[in-house]
Amino acid sequence: MQVTIYQGRNSPPTAADVTIVIDVIRAFTVAHYAFIQGVRRIFLAESVEQAVQMKRENPEYLLAGEVDGLPITGFDLDNSPYHIQQKNLLGKTLVQKTTNGVRATLNCLSSDHVFVTGLTNARQTANFVRETANEEKEKTVHIIASHPSGDDDLACAAYIKSIIENTSDSISLLEVKKRIKHAHVAKKFFDTGNKAFMPEDIASCIKELNTDFVMKVKKTYEIPMIERVHV
Repeated sequence: MQVTIYQGRNSPPTAADVTIVIDVIRAFTVAHYAFIQGVRRIFLAESVEQAVQMKRENPEYLLAGEVDGLPITGFDLDNSPYHIQQKNLLGKTLVQKTTNGVRATLNCLSSDHVFVTGLTNARQTANFVRETANEEKEKTVHIIASHPSGDDDLACAAYIKSIIENTSDSISLLEVKKRIKHAHVAKKFFDTGNKAFMPEDIASCIKELNTDFVMKVKKTYEIPMIERVHV
């Protein structure tokens, strides 16, 4: 298997058999916790306007996300993994709009299989891709660190790559957590003068959770959707 890491929201120069899109702080950490809290599916909206239109047509949908890290006026939920854990979302449908993770995913739909994750579900995702790729003789895996400059996503990408390749010089989980906490994109969460962000979100982002599913993008709908795939 050829495993390649790319950074940023733009699509890689070629499609892959499998693409894993990472957004640790915070989109796909939020998505993982949302599924744990009972969400049934998560649509990926290209724009705030598309998300709002979806809710207009389906009032029961919940809108979640951010623009430039900040909550979106009129949305039901923000982009906080700490906040999402306080919600009962059993059977709900989310519509997610974020700056990096969602956009990067929408730019990678030419790959045969697309998965999304943060650190919380990174090991489960990596193991699932390694096992299924070997079974199906898939040869190329792209790992997308969706933040254009954040070391948080790059650290998680290196972790996933080392698990897929089962390399002896693999990056440790402890090192990944340290890099996430010290990434420049995490600094504002520890700034006591910035009330828009809180350290509890980073604490939620650096956990590794033992859940029995991965998050796969279903492309057969007009609007792509993340669904839970049990492992």
